[in-house]
Amino acid sequence: MKTPFVQFGTSRFLQAHADLFISEALERQQAPGRITVVQTTGSAERSGRLAALTQPGGYPVAIRGLCDGKPVDEVKRVTSVARALSTNDNWDTVCHIVANEAEFLISNTGDAGYDVSGDDLSTYLPPSFPGKLLLLLKARFDAGGKPLTILPCELVSRNGDVLKAIVLELARERLSDPQFVFWLANAIIWANTLVDRIVSEPIEPAGAVAEPYALWAIEKQPGLTAPCDHECVLLVDDLTPYEKLKLHILNLGHTVLADIWIRQDRDRNETVRQILAGADIARQLEDIYGQEVVPAFAAKGLGPTASAYVATTLDRFRNPFLDHRLSDIANHHAEKIVRRIADLRRWSPEVAMPMLGAICD
Repeated sequence: MKTPFVQFGTSRFLQAHADLFISEALERQQAPGRITVVQTTGSAERSGRLAALTQPGGYPVAIRGLCDGKPVDEVKRVTSVARALSTNDNWDTVCHIVANEAEFLISNTGDAGYDVSGDDLSTYLPPSFPGKLLLLLKARFDAGGKPLTILPCELVSRNGDVLKAIVLELARERLSDPQFVFWLANAIIWANTLVDRIVSEPIEPAGAVAEPYALWAIEKQPGLTAPCDHECVLLVDDLTPYEKLKLHILNLGHTVLADIWIRQDRDRNETVRQILAGADIARQLEDIYGQEVVPAFAAKGLGPTASAYVATTLDRFRNPFLDHRLSDIANHHAEKIVRRIADLRRWSPEVAMPMLGAICD
């Protein structure tokens, strides 16, 4: 069976995000085909996951949380993964699939996924994901160079542009082939994407527990088509509003609550859901959203969108199945205040924000 999707990474996030979306779209015949999952590291922990991803009947994703204030607790079976391979053990097969079958490449390779500083050019297979991707794209070029769309899902702003720049630089450094470099720059679609879903825990040996909310926003560009037809997959003109919503509503709310938690020296094990059970704190956060954050978005023409996102965010914060500790959110608190709160004030300086200003001061 040919697989139009090749996915780099076996994370529980991808299992409950892209893999689930494609599985549901396939049930409606609204996706081009199934997925080959590729493990790009030698992690023994994750190698055991490969066989489980392709087990008969699929693997489970438990969707648990609140949607429009109502509890959701259901299990879905993901059957979109046709093959699971490893770059260490199946490199020639992976090369063949990328060269001859793939239409979309999906990646989610962690915080250090784009770091090429550890690559050893004398080795047969570079350890970094961009190094491996360069060789795979060269195999596709040598096989005729059919067009291809790359959908990076790393939490990097303008991730497609960033990955493209890294791979182009590697191609110039490591391969003396101007035609290949031109093909990389002009024939490949490097999509910028934004992903959002809290995937709270794994289900062994494969599967995950995730919240109901999910988003896969993909910025439009010439030649780009959606990987599948799904309500959570959006082709958008500009990712900036979606990045701002996530940063200055979801992430800002977490930092506001963490600031209260720190200032009041509260229980170390307290969670987001537990702190919001206090009426005074819940009202304080809602006042910040209503009086300062939503007006900031309204000044940019995004008021109704921000109001709807606030309602969804409060549902996410009150998820009865998710224990999100404030001690974890409070890590690097000062830096988060700058990026999530101070940057909002700079983005919309015409809106008074005394409550948020008090956190920054």
